[in-house]
Amino acid sequence: MVREQRLEPEVEVLWDDFHAQVNVPSEQLRQWLLTRGSGEESFGPDPDLDLPGLGRRILRVLSKRKVDLTPEDIRVMRDAIDEIQSLLDEKPPRGNADDEWRHALLDLGHDVLVER
Repeated sequence: MVREQRLEPEVEVLWDDFHAQVNVPSEQLRQWLLTRGSGEESFGPDPDLDLPGLGRRILRVLSKRKVDLTPEDIRVMRDAIDEIQSLLDEKPPRGNADDEWRHALLDLGHDVLVER
């Protein structure tokens, strides 16, 4: 008999909110982060450290099942939701800053061009 593990209702809601905000598939996020970390000015002694930090942690959460979440994963999901919402609330006017803003969101796994 397989026993189903129950999660706190707050974690269930957080999981759903996280996946609604992080709307880029994990493989696409991984490719984006590798692209961001491969720029000429990005190379350092430890290539993994040059990737956007929260993006790397988001990618790890995306690879997990809900029942396998750790307290650190829950913090990452909260941080991602907060950061994405903060960036969405501060949308710049059209222009050069618009690309930087969109790239910052993509670093977190959110693509504003994806319809909800």
